[in-house]
Amino acid sequence: MTASATGIGSLPGGDAREAAKTATGSFEEFPYLPELPARGPGADMIGRSLGLLVDLYARVEPSGWRISDRPGRDTRRSRSWLGEDLDALEEFTQGHEGKLKIQAVGPWTLAAALELHGGEAMLRDAGACRDLAASLAEGLRGHLADVRKRIPGAEIVLQFDEPSLTAVLSGRVRTASGYRTYRAVDRQVVEGTLRELFAVHDGEVIVHSCAPQVPFDMLRRAGAAGVSFDFSLLTEREDDALGEAVESGVKLFAGVVPGTDAPLSDPGGSVMGVRKLWRRLGLAPGALAESVVVTPACGLAGASPAYARAVQAHCVRAARSLADNPE
Repeated sequence: MTASATGIGSLPGGDAREAAKTATGSFEEFPYLPELPARGPGADMIGRSLGLLVDLYARVEPSGWRISDRPGRDTRRSRSWLGEDLDALEEFTQGHEGKLKIQAVGPWTLAAALELHGGEAMLRDAGACRDLAASLAEGLRGHLADVRKRIPGAEIVLQFDEPSLTAVLSGRVRTASGYRTYRAVDRQVVEGTLRELFAVHDGEVIVHSCAPQVPFDMLRRAGAAGVSFDFSLLTEREDDALGEAVESGVKLFAGVVPGTDAPLSDPGGSVMGVRKLWRRLGLAPGALAESVVVTPACGLAGASPAYARAVQAHCVRAARSLADNPE
């Protein structure tokens, strides 16, 4: 059975070529497009995805990203950095055939982060949320076409980063004043919007969240092929949802290695919890390696460069251990 491992997205530093070399060299079977938020606004997770939008623009304010009437310096910078990152990835994936992961922030985390003209989050305006999702869908179609053209042998896996999804569903996103929270968005609306966004890509779509209480059931129903999460935040309350997801073919991208500098156990020890979960769920050991992809718990932007390199190599070895010894 082939072991599978990949990264989440962000890396430390600001050198696009070095990042691409690391991401493709560490994960030869399943590389990804790195993000380098240390470069500043526009290279961050939110700003990078705002740069993908079509006919919607944003600029940086002291409070964060705010909707803008026209493309400005921040939009141009975001698009320029993405182009630089794609150039570097293309250089280091010549002849690559197989999986390749690219990331974009999902519609609900974007809606929670992007401010309307008055300073409140777009999340408060249902119509604005619909416009945002439609703009993101259109931008992603172009982005996916660009990646396919650059790396024609790639089987693109599209990852939506949705760290705010649980807060959106439970009404825990704070207003601009910080004293109140926005009303929870109806679960059917959230699920329907995600389903429409997932349909943008005819390949594998996964959702990443390193927040607690990931809504595995909803993501499965919306059509996610995989869910990426911080394994240390799982509780037994999620067992049923996890079991149903795996049995319906959803892959678990298990974040088993800390995203910031910490002592690393032996590779087998890092995936011991995954084996225990599998036994607890009563799932067949033989399906473990094909159902689980080993990753860091979250992005590595806050790690030291040396730790980031070590963690990625560690994930590959841990995945191999899982495949060799599933029980």
